[in-house]
Amino acid sequence: MNIAILLYDGVTALDAIGPYEVLASMPDAKVNFVAKTPGVITTHSGVPGLHADTALADMPSPDIFLMPGGPDVSAAAGDKEIQAWVKNAHETSRWSTSVCTGALILGAAGVLDGLTATTHWMFHEALKDFGATPTLQRVVREGKVITAAGVSSGIDMALTLAAAEYGDDIAQEIQLIIEYDPQPPFDSGSPAKAPQHIIDSLQQKYAHLSA
Repeated sequence: MNIAILLYDGVTALDAIGPYEVLASMPDAKVNFVAKTPGVITTHSGVPGLHADTALADMPSPDIFLMPGGPDVSAAAGDKEIQAWVKNAHETSRWSTSVCTGALILGAAGVLDGLTATTHWMFHEALKDFGATPTLQRVVREGKVITAAGVSSGIDMALTLAAAEYGDDIAQEIQLIIEYDPQPPFDSGSPAKAPQHIIDSLQQKYAHLSA
């Protein structure tokens, strides 16, 4: 099972690494970090850098591919080489997936047209630009396309994929291996739960990104 996680400058580290921990634990899985040019890719925070070991051209047809997001994915979403790779990979993939604003990269390649999809809550309206219907669900599966909401939901997405591919028992074994048992100190992890003043504050701080 060949799996490709695409990296690009400005990617959010957990969008890639969270799902990686799950996907790499699946039976017979081989996970590759791919990029236009192999080497160290700068994440949006600058540290840590993530290493891409494979060029896009060297892995055109993965069984599964994942598009992680970042605060600003406009460069990646508008990159013709990345768009072409996503389109071609989607034609033969078993699963085409995204985390957070990685959905906008899928959308720019035409993968989400006519589908219901999710992404980070501040970018939901942008999905409409690609013919998708946005939803606040944490993980959405539409055929072989699975999209996940903000950063941490990538782990949920990967466990959903593991269950679909190998059954619930394997997915639960992986969940236990990584001891994924969230017990956050605050119940404010989605706009449906967070206090309104927290939502308003974030919208003001990041209005330049979601506009």
